[in-house]
Amino acid sequence: MKKLLKTVAKIFGIVLLDQMAKCFLLFLITGSAFVWGASWTVVPMPYLMRHVTNFFNIVFTWNPGTAFSMFRNLGDSMPMIMIIATGVIIAFLIYYLIRRARDYERTPLILIIGGALGNLIDRIRFGAVIDFLDFHIGGAHWPAFNFADCFITIGVCLYILNWYLARRKCLKNLKG
Repeated sequence: MKKLLKTVAKIFGIVLLDQMAKCFLLFLITGSAFVWGASWTVVPMPYLMRHVTNFFNIVFTWNPGTAFSMFRNLGDSMPMIMIIATGVIIAFLIYYLIRRARDYERTPLILIIGGALGNLIDRIRFGAVIDFLDFHIGGAHWPAFNFADCFITIGVCLYILNWYLARRKCLKNLKG
């Protein structure tokens, strides 16, 4: 039970960090922290907030699609499809984390679940995800992203690395 509470607290911390950053940006732009609303009416267009370095800006943009803004033009049903798909994936990952995950899988899964929940909250609240980190080289911009995306990416990379290392260890034990 203590392990479960620690896991929930970590996931909640990730979601809280992500949502606080997004609410802070909304407040800086609009002077209000919106709880609910259609994304395009809350902040109607991409908004350059701060040029930080020659390769990094803080922007404000909406992403109604998936990673790298893929599938953003699939129509009015896209937000609902994304909410349902994300909810199903999160439910599976939570089940796996609680019932089946090995120790080396726990931290990556916590990062992935926390990030996915952060983006799911945006989709439910606004119909799109708030993205604000903009890296670029000259005029070539990487798609804007947010803290939740960072947690998901780090979690997936750690999961793959941990899986690879565990597999190597297992194969080494079989040979030797």
